[in-house]
Amino acid sequence: MSKKRVAILISGRGSNLQALLNAEQDAYEIVLVISNVPDAAGLERAREAGVDALTLDHKLYGKDREAFERDLDNSLVLRDIEIVALAGFMRVLTPFFVRAWAGRLVNIHPSLLPKHPGTKTHERALAAGDTEHGATVHLVVEEVDAGEIIGQASMPILPSDTPETLAERVLQLEHELYPRCLAQLARKIS
Repeated sequence: MSKKRVAILISGRGSNLQALLNAEQDAYEIVLVISNVPDAAGLERAREAGVDALTLDHKLYGKDREAFERDLDNSLVLRDIEIVALAGFMRVLTPFFVRAWAGRLVNIHPSLLPKHPGTKTHERALAAGDTEHGATVHLVVEEVDAGEIIGQASMPILPSDTPETLAERVLQLEHELYPRCLAQLARKIS
């Protein structure tokens, strides 16, 4: 089986990108990183790893989200990308892009979906009195954080946890979970 060609979409520091780069990549190869934020620190992480790193600034497209995504799609297709992984990509994708990459578009989310989709997951888990929290890797569908779950990792919420400490602990789970789930998806795609 040949390794699947993967592009990672980021908007920030790229800690999950780094975890994916550091993982043994027997089923996939990260060949491209694209950020919608020009000075995202994750771009330098990609370059240091010898991965092609591009910026496609969404602000240049104004409110035309689909035009941005059509150019994004074109960049992916031109490089023969087979799987797109979101790693801190802070954009809700349009139906055009989600449909174009259906079954090959994956995201990591900092909660145990279906609990706490969207943002502020750590604050919401604490406010709800949850006893456990974690991370979920899922396929991306048009409804936010509602796609098929590929894998989850959980941990107990400690009485001393704050949103900040919980975020840091969940991030460590994400770094272990995402490479495993991405490899699982890569093996499944023919």
